[in-house]
Amino acid sequence: MSSSEHISRQFDADLEAIRANVLQMGGLVEGQIKSAVESLVSGNVALMTKVIAEDHRVNAMEVKIDEACSQVIARRQPAAGDLRLVMAVIKTITDLERIGDEAEKIARMAKLLSQKQNPTIPRYQEIKHAAELALDMLRKSLDSFARLDVVMAAQVVRQDDQVDDEFRAIMRYLITFMMEDPRTISTSLEILFVAKAIERIGDHAKNMAEYVIYMVKGRDVRHITVDEIDKEIQQ
Repeated sequence: MSSSEHISRQFDADLEAIRANVLQMGGLVEGQIKSAVESLVSGNVALMTKVIAEDHRVNAMEVKIDEACSQVIARRQPAAGDLRLVMAVIKTITDLERIGDEAEKIARMAKLLSQKQNPTIPRYQEIKHAAELALDMLRKSLDSFARLDVVMAAQVVRQDDQVDDEFRAIMRYLITFMMEDPRTISTSLEILFVAKAIERIGDHAKNMAEYVIYMVKGRDVRHITVDEIDKEIQQ
């Protein structure tokens, strides 16, 4: 094997290791969201504490992958598709880290709610449904990243409207709840913070899907309509 072939193979191995680490980080973040929402619905304080404590692992993975990307840029000077992959990874891990922060926020709010004396708790069913939608977006974003599937990535971008609609419905419901009984204002606001965190998870998953389209197509689709994205991926 010539030295250039060896370097090329090593470069491919470096990129593959980075991709694998992103998916591992994604799995960790997905678990954090699931546990945070489960702890909220069940009132499991030990699980809330675990989610808060585990956030440092997400942060550490972001730093590790960021460092690996910096090393690849410095040593390999990637171009074209390889450079787009590295740039997309750097952006993706930032969004994953922020999703991890939102999961921690949900766990912290769950802890506050669990400490209330005889709280009048509105139904959590809507929160759970919104979280399932946001989790589905995250899973599809990670799948589209793994498979370089722009069609699936476009589906995620389209799905974001559903999560936004759920958030608005929860907000309307909570406002009505607070108007009917002012004693529920504190509890309702905390639940609203949870709903907002879930809506932000959807936003970050949408961002990740847009990076996949950029990585594959070389086109920045962050500020164009869903219909324009559909046209772009069909070209």
